[in-house]
Amino acid sequence: MWRVRRPQALSNQPGPPFNAPAARRLRAALGMGPEHVAHDMRASYGLPYVSPDLVVAWERGALTPTSPELTALAGVLWCSPGELIGHPRTLREHRIARGLAPEDVARTVGLELLAYMRMEETDDWRGTDRQSSALAGLLDLSLPDFVTVTGRNPKLAELLRGAVTTRWQAYVRPVGKMLPLDRRLLEDTLQELHQDYQGRMVATLSWGGGGEGSDASGRDFLDRILDLFWIRVSDRSPDGV
Repeated sequence: MWRVRRPQALSNQPGPPFNAPAARRLRAALGMGPEHVAHDMRASYGLPYVSPDLVVAWERGALTPTSPELTALAGVLWCSPGELIGHPRTLREHRIARGLAPEDVARTVGLELLAYMRMEETDDWRGTDRQSSALAGLLDLSLPDFVTVTGRNPKLAELLRGAVTTRWQAYVRPVGKMLPLDRRLLEDTLQELHQDYQGRMVATLSWGGGGEGSDASGRDFLDRILDLFWIRVSDRSPDGV
């Protein structure tokens, strides 16, 4: 019986963000079972430890393939590695997705390697504005991704919740200091979110007389405030974000 066994060095090696459902779909489309994928990775790519159980673990999201494993898997599934890479979420995942070594990023943004590695490992970006701009350019970060990897999501969410629950006009300046967005675009977006939230609360009170229904509707809106904000910005911006 096969078991998931990988060399210790590989087990500790971080890999790129992995799109497990895509790997499963591609395998099924080829009419291959996990045992066929494992066999081809062993025979054609020199990875003797790959077993059907390991392939299944990847597809279930229990384990993530390393960069060499993902390249071999893509070869077996007749696709590009990019088709198996999920959307990066962390600074490390964005770096790996771009095929860059930590030394490359540290040198380009002007940080000591150990300082950069510490920021990456803790998900706590502490670079200056100039270094942050260099990071965004090097990793080709969209504005939402840049806000995420530099740890600004909690602060932005706090400001947006304040904007929709109180006077949105008071939050144009603080949000604008965080985000390089056109002021008119920002004003329109905050006003729209404020109207949506307040309208939802009024409608819920009218239908149900308040209580738990109203609270739940309001909490759901506030919980999704970041996604709603970026959707509105993208819809209003001709180039997206």
